[in-house]
Amino acid sequence: MSSNTKSAVVLLSGGLDSMVVAGLAREAGYAIHALTIDYNQRHRIELESAARIASHLRAAEHIVLPLDLRRFGGSALTADINVPKDGVGESAIPVTYVPARNTIFLSLCLGLAEARGARDLFIGVNALDYSGYPDCRPEFIRAFEDMANLATKAGVEGDRFTVHTPLQHMTKADIAREAHRLGLDAGMSWTCYDPTPDNKACGKCDSCRLRAKGFIDAGLPDPTVYG
Repeated sequence: MSSNTKSAVVLLSGGLDSMVVAGLAREAGYAIHALTIDYNQRHRIELESAARIASHLRAAEHIVLPLDLRRFGGSALTADINVPKDGVGESAIPVTYVPARNTIFLSLCLGLAEARGARDLFIGVNALDYSGYPDCRPEFIRAFEDMANLATKAGVEGDRFTVHTPLQHMTKADIAREAHRLGLDAGMSWTCYDPTPDNKACGKCDSCRLRAKGFIDAGLPDPTVYG
């Protein structure tokens, strides 16, 4: 890696959104330091997807950090709560919301970025085509960036951090098209919240429904194998 190469920390879950964000960071010329959080989530297949994506994008490093959020619970992804299968909700925050997840994960990205000398963080949050999570909103990202520059040695010394959210105002169809444009195989990514016993996507959870609709709206084939 050239000493002139700029670096970024990318929060890489293994999902379609994080894959596209990582691809956009690489396209922009960043050396990628990929961070995946193994939070003992229900849908652990995405950890394998994250490893495939990091390898494909030639990440400078890929850290899989264990953090057992099942000890906290409070979510259908971290506790024995059924994942809803009755369609995408539009009002209430769903039970698949993990308490403060993006705040926790971005804080870990921030720590890694400061340690590596990177000042750019990338996360695949989206405010248009999502399931109602409060930590995906633009105002949350702005507040976190302000906090990052108040809470770090680099920030207070004027070496500011930027949180990049290139998918913030994209629909899921837009994101599917970006994956296609970047030449990324969407089949490397994993979306389902509640895989079947034979490791297929359930096709019924909010995440599966949004993904499937996105590919239909984009006019692109969905490589997901549904159960």
